[in-house]
Amino acid sequence: MTAPAQPLPRIPSPAELAEAFAATGRVTVRTPLISSPALAEAAGATRAFVKAECLQTAGSFKIRGATWRLTRLSPEERRAGVVAYSSGNFAQGLAAAGRAEGVPVTIVMPVDAPDAKRRATEAMGARVVLSHHGDRPREEAASALAREIASAEGLVLLHPFDDPAIVAGQAGAALEALEQLAELGARADVVACPVGGGGLIGGVSLAFRAADPDVRLIAVEPAGYDAMGQSLAAGARRRVASGTATICDALQATEPGAAPFAAARHAGVTGLAVGDDEVRCAMLFAFERLKIVVEPSGAVALAAALAGRLPVAGKNLLVFATGGNVAFEGFAALVGEKG
Repeated sequence: MTAPAQPLPRIPSPAELAEAFAATGRVTVRTPLISSPALAEAAGATRAFVKAECLQTAGSFKIRGATWRLTRLSPEERRAGVVAYSSGNFAQGLAAAGRAEGVPVTIVMPVDAPDAKRRATEAMGARVVLSHHGDRPREEAASALAREIASAEGLVLLHPFDDPAIVAGQAGAALEALEQLAELGARADVVACPVGGGGLIGGVSLAFRAADPDVRLIAVEPAGYDAMGQSLAAGARRRVASGTATICDALQATEPGAAPFAAARHAGVTGLAVGDDEVRCAMLFAFERLKIVVEPSGAVALAAALAGRLPVAGKNLLVFATGGNVAFEGFAALVGEKG
């Protein structure tokens, strides 16, 4: 007997993206759009811009989607609180959003997630529960524990990326960048964005495609975890094998979320993957030339640009630098391994 077809995920409308952007502005900050001649020269572009979401509240873009998702809760759900799993950036974004919205937050975090991210999440008032994954993909183990906690304690289970509301909220980073580009009298021909589960590229791609039918949208992932790129190429979601070593701890999803994939496919996104050495070079470039600190997972799109992997000859490039949650010791050790 054939299993019933799953309903297609809802793709947020431009009106919903705009509503989410307006609502979350009371919690987020307007992050800089950096114009970088050095990046343009290195990438082979006419002009290059970096949207520095690493300077967002809680250190990444994640607070945008988290805040919008919390505004969708009923009064009863808000009182009960929420639980989610995250290796660090969604944890901090949701913790900050929960504190701003008055919603209790529990985070299930893999035991091997960076200590700095765990401490920062706890400092913002969230309860952190560590998950042990053994040979299982760590996202799967953390997700299973989050479901158990939600059921046992009556909490609302939130997904860090596979949720149309999360996709809509993350689009704020793109809508803000579009505003800033317009203020400079510029446009982006090519947009490159880091991808784990896909929440950000889902929202970014919808926002940019609505604004410009000709823009090229590229999802950049770490080598070995290019599930979104493979899925977009195949026209259906694909899972990659786990276990590949990567310094990009926040981009280890083995399959894109259904909602982000639907949005990215609808918008015509394509994918590519970069290696750890390219990421290290990008982190150092960001520090020395852009004067920003970017964690490995937030630097993969910049890495693709610097490695000459993006089709930007004669075009304007926009790169999203999505997270800056890295301890000094870790940052120094990673960039010290470059080459």
